[in-house]
Amino acid sequence: MNFQKISLFNIGLLLVSFFIFSCQKAEIQKEIQTDKLEKAFELYQEKSVNHRRFKHDEVLHLVNQRKGDFQVEEIGRSVMGKPIYQMTTGKGPTKVMLWSQMHGNESTATMALFDLFNFLEGENDGLDEIRNKLKENLTLRFIPMVNPDGMDEWIRRNALDIDLNRDAIKLASPEAVVLKKAREDFSPEFGFNLHDQQVYYTAGESPTPATISVLAPAYNYETEVNEVRKRALQVIVGMNRVMQKIAPGHVGKYDDAFEPRAFGDNFQKWGTSTILIESGGYLNDPEKQVIRKFNFLIMLHALQEIAEKTYSSYSLDEYYAIPDNSTRLMDLVIRNLAMEKEGHNFEIDLGIRRRETDAGGAYFVNGVVDDLGDLSIFYGYEELDASGMEIVEGKIYGEIFNSLSDISPQKAMDLLKEGYLSIRVKEALDRELHGLPILVMKNENEVTMGIRTGGNPNFFLSKNGKLNYAIVNGYLIDLQNPGNQVYMQRVL
Repeated sequence: MNFQKISLFNIGLLLVSFFIFSCQKAEIQKEIQTDKLEKAFELYQEKSVNHRRFKHDEVLHLVNQRKGDFQVEEIGRSVMGKPIYQMTTGKGPTKVMLWSQMHGNESTATMALFDLFNFLEGENDGLDEIRNKLKENLTLRFIPMVNPDGMDEWIRRNALDIDLNRDAIKLASPEAVVLKKAREDFSPEFGFNLHDQQVYYTAGESPTPATISVLAPAYNYETEVNEVRKRALQVIVGMNRVMQKIAPGHVGKYDDAFEPRAFGDNFQKWGTSTILIESGGYLNDPEKQVIRKFNFLIMLHALQEIAEKTYSSYSLDEYYAIPDNSTRLMDLVIRNLAMEKEGHNFEIDLGIRRRETDAGGAYFVNGVVDDLGDLSIFYGYEELDASGMEIVEGKIYGEIFNSLSDISPQKAMDLLKEGYLSIRVKEALDRELHGLPILVMKNENEVTMGIRTGGNPNFFLSKNGKLNYAIVNGYLIDLQNPGNQVYMQRVL
């Protein structure tokens, strides 16, 4: 009897040991898989696209001139008559549909799709196992650049000034009609709704940018979870696991309040397990090339898990544990700034956000004081502790230059160090763009410090009589170590 108990005990130990070993092996395999995802991106990144502001006709050949087994067909036209294409590959039973740039100025995922197209056309690279598994188990359909008119104007809405993501029911826009019909014709089991969000979201109440935000949209006001939505929740868990390996803490999730006009919510309602991916901000990544890579990795990983059905083992608790998005970031926060006004001496934090404005295919930036006072719950991509520093008003340089070409970046920096915050140029065009680290004026404009909400901040900070920093149009410039900052400005 004792022998039998010992034998059963040993068998139990063996089973437990085997279970632990299996779990460890699975983790090792997952780590190797992440390495393969990284390799795939390095091999197949579309090198011709290296910035986020591109025009429809500049990249259209990356869609309609594919090689390999892509089936490409035009499925409709935009308001302005630009073609919208769908691309299909794979022969598997599970249908997956991915669409991007429903909002014209949200291009990060489109870049990642170009990379994914290249990967799916590859061969003999050590990644054929992944590629073949996708094509054998999935039928993939892509609709990149749903809003070509918006992308050419670099605006959110379409040429009718309609937000396509609020037009899933009324279908006032031809692009919305195209997208809904594409879903009806294909009946995908899974859908990926690909967007960009503002760079000021954080992952919870933290200083960490929500570089990737996710959501499995609700299909009713009660935000219930049926089998369709459950699958989307579980796929997101796998994507989040990958992100926590490559960029820990950089994932947030949106509130799941039901939006009856949105495509994502209605796709979920119509029976497609829908995953929203929103690309936010990441330090020193203004063109979103790092975030593009993150998109590629998590999308490819998600497609693998859908092909293998491994997502089904994930607990929904992991989804709900992803921190909610907050809006806690500024481009620049200056802390403990000593002020004097109306006979009052006081101390504030100053929060600055830089807003982009389109300018004929290029863009410039306006730095704006978003808030001031106690900003202890806000964080900056850049932060400066101004304790012990004094505000110094900038001067206008006396000499008038003939043109912008007469001022080098080094000359502008030298003038800054001498206390000049602005220069004048005789032959500059109205609102001409430049990249100089100094304000450029065409006329005798007055430059104010702008230390008020809504103001354009321009001033120096000094310590012990020495100029340490310049704040120019909301940019922070360390006068001792200027660095390689790119300044997107215009002539005033």
